[in-house]
Amino acid sequence: MGTAENSSGAGNARAAAGVSDVMVSGRVGVGWRERYCEVRSLTEEMAAVLSAEDQTVQSMPDVSPTKWHRAHTSWFFEEFVLGPHAPGYEAADPAYRYLFNSYYEAVGPRHPRPARGLLSRPGIEEVASYRRQVDAAMLDLLMTPIADEAAALVELGLHHEQQHQELLLMDIKHVLSQNPLRPVYRVQRDTTPAAKPGPTPWIDDPGGLIEMGHDAVGFAFDNETPRHAVHLGPYALASRPVTCGEWESFVDDGGYQRPELWLSDGWAAVMANAWEAPLYWRRAEDGWVVFTLGGERPVRAAEPVCHVSLYEADAYARWAGARLPLEAEWEHLVRADQPRADRFDLDDLHPRPVDGTSLGASVGEVWEWTASPYVAYPGFRPAPGAVGEYNGKFMINQQVLRGGACVTPPGHLRPTYRNFFPPSARWPFTGLRLAKDLP
Repeated sequence: MGTAENSSGAGNARAAAGVSDVMVSGRVGVGWRERYCEVRSLTEEMAAVLSAEDQTVQSMPDVSPTKWHRAHTSWFFEEFVLGPHAPGYEAADPAYRYLFNSYYEAVGPRHPRPARGLLSRPGIEEVASYRRQVDAAMLDLLMTPIADEAAALVELGLHHEQQHQELLLMDIKHVLSQNPLRPVYRVQRDTTPAAKPGPTPWIDDPGGLIEMGHDAVGFAFDNETPRHAVHLGPYALASRPVTCGEWESFVDDGGYQRPELWLSDGWAAVMANAWEAPLYWRRAEDGWVVFTLGGERPVRAAEPVCHVSLYEADAYARWAGARLPLEAEWEHLVRADQPRADRFDLDDLHPRPVDGTSLGASVGEVWEWTASPYVAYPGFRPAPGAVGEYNGKFMINQQVLRGGACVTPPGHLRPTYRNFFPPSARWPFTGLRLAKDLP
């Protein structure tokens, strides 16, 4: 999913439990080389349907061009793995250290983020050549015994690339949406029922003293740790996210014209940006239509609403007589009903309806805003060196999201994953689930 590069969740160079099981005693097994090829190949598959022009456009400062994502993820392996741990490796081009550094101040200066769309060169073929060079060197390195530090960086690099795969899809959707031809990224399956879902069931929890945070089994980013105790009052969570049909009722009731529903900053954003519906919605003659990665089509009532800001989510919750959940509340109940392990499908990159019969099964269509600011857990310490910049320095002016979305790559849908964005962000695949206090 996304990295802190676009102000979304990220983490440390080492899994909470140490190096993954496929990395034992400083030696990387064959399975890890296959894992490397699998992740890197998916990035190229995502980009293959895009033209050189598609891959170069930057539609707003928060969006990065596709070819930049492809190059930056290669730069990460070159900078943090190959440079320090592959004797004799020579960088593909010294200028790439400047062009494709994202935010690592300790590494050195970097090209301004808002100007990435001005980089007509290197072109996509040169970026492809860069990726091939890095891949060849990495696969050679993975044939040899390597230190635990290097193994942990390889693991982080792959999770980092997966986050950029999600960002690539978020970003190219925004790029293509700016084109009046409403271009299709990739033809998508469409099996969404048009019917509105029934009333939302609620799941009650008595609260009390609970533990949250990663439990040291498998990979986790450092912002998911350390595990710690939290006290919760009695509360309830909706068993499914808010749907497009429910959001239409909010719109029809003047939700975007009623300042009493909005936080002050949120109302200012509504006024400044003339918001009247979620991002990518457009009012047509026959009703609302929505731009998707498969092109434009009618809004379907049963689908989870997507591409709303924290401000919009908070206003909707207030209109509905509810609130947004705390991240501890969300994690506690979802952990008890584990979310599915996988949702990602390149032919189905749009939120599907969920029936709400299982809390875990309803997670993973849209990222869900919480009422929790993105701050460090008690006892959190960033890693030393440049890799420590990956996450901790973004713990201000952001809001936590939980769950995962239809564009979140495999292996990232876990109850402890903490994504984060500024409250005004709408281009991520963001939705909401309601919460309420119990007596």
